Amino acid sequence: MSAPTAAEVAAAGDRTIPDLIGPDLRVLFSGINPSLYSAATGHHFARPGNRFWPALHRSGFTERQYHPSEQFELPSLGLGITNVVARATARADELSPAELITGGEVLAALTERWKPRYLAILGVTAYRTAFAKPKAAIGPQPEHIGGVPVWVLPNPSGLNAHYTVDTLADAYADLRNATA
Repeated sequence: MSAPTAAEVAAAGDRTIPDLIGPDLRVLFSGINPSLYSAATGHHFARPGNRFWPALHRSGFTERQYHPSEQFELPSLGLGITNVVARATARADELSPAELITGGEVLAALTERWKPRYLAILGVTAYRTAFAKPKAAIGPQPEHIGGVPVWVLPNPSGLNAHYTVDTLADAYADLRNATA
């Protein structure tokens, strides 16, 4: 996969990326929304510096670190990817609360349809807004969405400076251990 040009990234605003979803998923990971870089490539968590793929591997979900272009292998491992909001933006804080709430409704319907064993939402602030849970914290949640247990994980974006790859991997490993 070659890197997109600056013009291709800039032109990716409001694009979407297809979900990686199917039956019998162990975990459906839901990002907040795609970055412009991801939308330009068509691959989830594709921006250099995003720590999703290293955290997924170091947590034990995958036997090796996958490249974003290999995302289509995840469903065979029982893993899927979607987003709370489908449209790409440069930063997640460009999303309105209304978009997050509407996206939460769409995500609930998606989980109800596909019934993964767990829904992992990657970003506590987005989760709080989308699902009206202002006091939610990282970790398992007491409620279900679409009939599916929810686990909130830290957002792997390089902009989330509160977490390193290792601390992200530790948080993701807690979920992996729960799904084993």
